[in-house]
Amino acid sequence: MAEEIERVGRLVVFSAPSGTGKSTIARRVLERFPSMRFSVSATTRPMREGEVDGVNYHFLSKEDFESEIRNGGFIEHEFFFGNHYGTLLQKTREAMAQGTDLLLDLDVKGAMNLKKLFPDSSLLVFLAPPSMDVLKERLQSRKSEDEESLKLRLERARLELGFADRFDTVIINDTLEDAVEAVILAISNFLSTKQTT
Repeated sequence: MAEEIERVGRLVVFSAPSGTGKSTIARRVLERFPSMRFSVSATTRPMREGEVDGVNYHFLSKEDFESEIRNGGFIEHEFFFGNHYGTLLQKTREAMAQGTDLLLDLDVKGAMNLKKLFPDSSLLVFLAPPSMDVLKERLQSRKSEDEESLKLRLERARLELGFADRFDTVIINDTLEDAVEAVILAISNFLSTKQTT
């Protein structure tokens, strides 16, 4: 009798310019796929009241984070607003070994790094706005951006859009419900395909 091979978890990566609806779509995906978990990032920022280590973030000291960087312990990492943030390779591998599918929110460079590490176990989904004008309107409607911040976000969006053709699928969020359904279909198809080892 053949030995049963346990299912290995898969990785679904969302990348999108700010204002594209990524967080809303991610929440809907996690509702639709209740066994999927949102990947928990590591950070050097201080833990806030009510946060739990390993739930909100993996809280690391600056020294431990930098040691992980030197040892290749991150799929991707960034430094912004005075703190390090990153996706731990070992935690990702552990979740996959347990058969857990993960949803990750990564920038485009992080998504490319992940695809190199897990080419057959990952689906890269790029969420795009219908146009730069619509994206600008969405960002302005938040009323959380000053002119300089808005300009920077739009410049970054243009750069990110330049990577879209390197993703497994690109979904334009013109109408939220249509975008959610398209994302769910792409993920369902991906999860139903036979894995290669």
